[in-house]
This record gives sequence, structure tokens and C-alpha cells, in this order.
Amino acid sequence: MSFDLVLFGGTGDLTWRKLMPALFQAFKHGTLPQGARIIGVGRDDLSDEQYRELIHGRFAQVDLAKRPTPDEFARFCQLLEFVRMDLSKPDHYVYLRDKLAQRQVDTVVMYLATAPSLFTTICEQLAAAGLNTQHTRVVLEKPLGHDLASNRAINQAVGQVFTEHQIYRIDHYLGKPSVQNLFALRFGNALFEPLWRREHIANIQITMAEELGVEKRGAFYETTGALRDMVQNHALQLLCAIGMEPPINSHADAIRDEKLKVLRSLKPWTPESLAQDVIRGQYAAGSINGQAVPGYREELGVSPDSRTETFVALRTEISNWRWAGVPFYIRTGKRLAGRDARIVVNFRPTPHAIFNSQIGMANRLIINLQPKDGLELHLLAQAQDKRQHSSILAPVQLDLDFDKRFGAERVGAYERLLLDVIDGRLNLFVRSDEQIEAWRWVEPILKHWGADPQGPRPYASGSWGPSATSAMIARDGFCWSEEA
Repeated sequence: MSFDLVLFGGTGDLTWRKLMPALFQAFKHGTLPQGARIIGVGRDDLSDEQYRELIHGRFAQVDLAKRPTPDEFARFCQLLEFVRMDLSKPDHYVYLRDKLAQRQVDTVVMYLATAPSLFTTICEQLAAAGLNTQHTRVVLEKPLGHDLASNRAINQAVGQVFTEHQIYRIDHYLGKPSVQNLFALRFGNALFEPLWRREHIANIQITMAEELGVEKRGAFYETTGALRDMVQNHALQLLCAIGMEPPINSHADAIRDEKLKVLRSLKPWTPESLAQDVIRGQYAAGSINGQAVPGYREELGVSPDSRTETFVALRTEISNWRWAGVPFYIRTGKRLAGRDARIVVNFRPTPHAIFNSQIGMANRLIINLQPKDGLELHLLAQAQDKRQHSSILAPVQLDLDFDKRFGAERVGAYERLLLDVIDGRLNLFVRSDEQIEAWRWVEPILKHWGADPQGPRPYASGSWGPSATSAMIARDGFCWSEEA
């Protein structure tokens, strides 16, 4: 299948750091369809050869495993071309149209790796130049807006020139192999589904922790914050994957219909729950791996009196028959004690204890997302205590490491998602009504913070966030998984 992939923002950070390495991996693995052409779009005055040299130089900064050898890049770079464009000028889109018309292809993918403020302009100009044909697909990077109104405006503008099945709203977390395995775990096996409900599950914890700070993205982060950057999209998509009902089939809309039901079932916020069940923090100076690191307000591009949150923890519930009364805890932040993304499903204790054991809640399922990818099932087993000559319970675990099991077969998130766009698979992309419901649920938090004079709570870099986070979960009689 022949295709053209047009990368708006073709010289930008996302393109060289994520998209080009993913496209090269697909090329290397032989999964990139034949007849590919990749066109970078940017304001720079570059020839095709200069653009290839630019990308070649950038590859030196990506992970070693994803760097091409000179021979590999010599073959891959033949796919790369460059078009200089001012995205505000209609005649530049006409030039792009003429370039694309030089050959007949099955599919044209327009990947908007630009600031979201440009999405509307680009899509309108593509339509004006006749580039919104039925063979065209458009990929929109997050964040799609900064609140409900701006999200609606972008989706409405894009929806006027592209149909919903042509729009691919990308959330790279959904492309992670571990998240795909979450769907397989639930809906490809009969083992857990009978237990996947309030009668057997005490609480569920979603953690997305980073050791890194904002690095050189301080100016961007000042206008975004952790709630918009991580909770509104990534965390809520994970919550949907955990909480959704089994879809009627594996088609995209069947899956997205069930995720939408979860978002609509999230417990509405009240003034009391906003005050008690949502915590925001901002990292102060501290130590990561024995190295001193600055606080957020000392980072480049950050205001010295910034009120932007770098940490969010919250408690919510899904108000339906399956999950009523089960608390879901979400936390995400930068400069935390470790790089760790995981989902922890804590099961209820046995209804009647016949063993004299001091061990608390030992039955739990841990779904590791990064840096480790796999499952851990924590159980209790009988062990012999030679001193007391009696049987006691001891914790054991089954550890399934997907990286060891599948090895080189594993496909990175962006590689998987780019191939899905080219093949026209929408399963791992977000529908507009999902985004609207997610923003609708998040917006009361934003309004509450806007009226709150306290601002984010400081926490030391290298910690697990503000101490109030532990107090929040302790009110329900639980603790975070690393504290158990």
C-alpha cells in the first residue's frame, strides 16, 4: 500500500525525538508499507538533502537501540523529503497539493506535530487547497485544547473539513504494549472477569511517576500543568481500560462506546470532594539518585512565583453497578522518587480468616507499564515456621515479564500508532465525545484551583509528593502500594 506521510512540524522536537525513530523502526522491521514517502514541513529553507542530514544528526541523540547504522540510514533517508511552508499562507498549501499530486497513492496522512493553536488553521487551509479528500487522514497530537471550550472549538473546526473516521486523536499511552496487554488481560482471558467488580476489589491505584523535571519545557509546562498534561488524557484512558464493560467486539467504536460510558459514570465533583480528594503539588529542590536538582520555580522558562502544578493526586469513583463504592486513586508527578508507571488492583481480604496471619492485604494484581512491562500477581502461600511447629502464611508472587517473553517482537507506542493510522485502524485513538467528557470532568478541578489562594503544595524532589497524598488514601483505610 503506497502512502504519503506529511509531518507538520517536521523539524520540531516531537518529530526527531519520537516520530522519526518510530518510522525508522517500522522500516527496519519491514512493517512500513512499500511505496512510502515522508515529507517534513517547516519554516526552514532546507533542501531534501539538508533535511536528511538534519534528521541524521538528530538520531545521534535518541536511544542507542533506535539509532540506525550508516547503511540503514542511507536506505531510510531515501523516503525523506522536505517542503518549506508558512502555515498561514494559502499558496503554500497549493504548492504542497501539487507536490502530493506528483504521484498516486492509496493514503495521505497529515500528522499535526505542531502547537494545538495551529490545528484549526492547518485543517482549514488543507480543505481550501482540496487536500481533505476521502483518502486523507489527519493525526492530532495532545493537548487538544486547554479546557472544554477550546477542545470543542478545535474539534468542531476540524470536524467541518474531516469526517470523524478520518481524525486520529493520538494518545501515545494507548500504544504502549503494556496497555494493549491490559485489554488482552481483561477480555482475552476468563480468569479475572468474574473477580473484576466491587464484591472482590477493594481499591485500584494508577501511578504515573517521573524522575525527570520539566527539563527545557518550562515555558510549555507553565501553560499546561500535570492535570492537563497527564490526567485529562493518559490517566483517564487507563481508568477507562480498567473500568469499562466488555465490548461486543473488537471494533473501534465498540471499544470507544464502553470507554465513554465510564467517563460519563465518574462521580461528579462537589466543593467538599474538591477540597478533600484532589491534591496538587509543585516540586522543590531536592535530590535524585544522589544528585542535587533545582526546584520547579528555578527551571528555565518558569515564573519565580509560579502556581503551576507538577503533581496531582486524586480520588474518584465510577458510579455504576460494577464499581459502586470502589475508590480509584490517580497520582502523577515529576521529580518523584522513581520512574514508575503502574496500575495496582488490590483485592479484598478473605471473608473469614482461618490462618493466624499478621499479613494485611496480600492479594493484588500489579500491571507494570514502565520502565518494566508485565504483570505481578501477589498471593499468600503456606510456609512452615520451624520455631512454632505451625503453618503460617507467607507472601509469594508470580512475575510475568513481557519484555523477556516477547523480546524483539515488542513494538514501541509511536511505531504501533503510526502503523495503525496508515492501515486505518482507529481502536487505539480517542473519539471526540470521549475528550469532551474527560474535559467536562476535569474542568471543575481547574475552576476550583483558579479560586484557591493556597496554590500547589511544595514537595521535595526525590519524594513521592506532598504528605497530604498519603493522608487522602489513609482516610479510606488504605495506603499507596510502595507503602504497603
